[in-house]
Amino acid sequence: MNILVTGGAGFIGSHTVERLIREGAGQVTIIDSFNDYYNPTIKRENVRAFGSQVKVCEGDLSDSKFVSQVFEEGRFDAVIHLAARAGVRPSIEQPELYIDTNIKGTFHLLEASRRTGTKHFVFASSSSVYGVNKKVPFAETDPILQTISPYAMTKMAGEQMCSNYSHLYGIKTVALRFFTVYGPRQRPDLAISKFTRLIQEGKPIDKFGDGHTARDYTFIHDIVDGIIGALNYRSGPICDIFNLGGSQTVTLNDLIATIEQAVGKKAVINQLPEQPGDVPLTSADVSKAKALIGFKPSTTIAQGVPTFVEWFRDMRSKGIAVC
Repeated sequence: MNILVTGGAGFIGSHTVERLIREGAGQVTIIDSFNDYYNPTIKRENVRAFGSQVKVCEGDLSDSKFVSQVFEEGRFDAVIHLAARAGVRPSIEQPELYIDTNIKGTFHLLEASRRTGTKHFVFASSSSVYGVNKKVPFAETDPILQTISPYAMTKMAGEQMCSNYSHLYGIKTVALRFFTVYGPRQRPDLAISKFTRLIQEGKPIDKFGDGHTARDYTFIHDIVDGIIGALNYRSGPICDIFNLGGSQTVTLNDLIATIEQAVGKKAVINQLPEQPGDVPLTSADVSKAKALIGFKPSTTIAQGVPTFVEWFRDMRSKGIAVC
C-alpha cells in the first residue's frame, strides 16, 4: 500500500509512521511543515530515525500547488491526515491561522485525493467537537449543537468535508475523535509536558480552576492502534466516525499528583481562574471503535506518565529542549 501521513514528523504522526514501517505497510510518504509552533528540532529528530525508509515532503497544507504536486508524484492508496494547528487557547488568539491550516489544508488534501484516485482517507478529529456535552460518556451519535473554540470548529468542518467527499466522490473517509493524547514526543504546550518541566525545575505550574476538570487521557500507543484499525477498516458506511479514548477520565488534581510521583517532586501551584474555551469534562464511549476497528485501550495514566517522563529526561540528556 502507498500511504501518505500528514504531520508525520510530529507527535502522533511519527509514532504512526513508525508502526507502519514496523508492520511492512508499504511505501510511506510524510508531509510536514516543520513550523515553529514548537521546537522543530524535535520533529527533525523524530524523522531522522526513519532514514531512507520514508519520503519526507516539507511544505504547508495551505499551499494547494505543493499538495497537488505531492499527490501527482505519489498517487496514494490511502491518506492518514494528522497535520493540524492544534490547541484550544492559541486558536482563540489566531483563528485565521487555524482556518487556513485546518480547514483549507484538509480541503486541499481531499481535492487532491479526488483528482488522483485516493480511495481511503483517515482524518484526525478531536473530542473538542463535543463542546459542553452534558451526556457522559460522549458517543458518536450525540448531537453536536455548539463548539466552543475555533480549533473545535475547524475539526467539525473537517468532518463535514470528509462527509461531502464520501457522498459526492466515493472516497471512504473515517474521522477519529481523539481524546487527550499523551506520551513520548508529545507537544510541549500540552499539560503533561508543561507540568513535567516546571515540576522538575521547581517552578510554579498554572492550575486553572479548582482542579476538578477532567480529561479522558489516551496513551499514544493505544491511539496508533486505533489509527491502524481505521486504515484497515473497509466495511461499514462510506463515511464513518469513531471515538478513540482511554476510557480513564482523570481530574486535573489527580494528573498533577501522578506527575509529581513520576518526577519525584512536589508541584508549586499558581492558582488561576478557569480558561475560556476549555470544556469541563471529556469522556469517551469507545464501544463502537472496539466492535468495528478492534480498538482496545490498555495503558493507564499511572503507566503512561512515567514513560513520558523517561523520554523527557532522555531528550534533555541529549541537549534537546522538548518543553
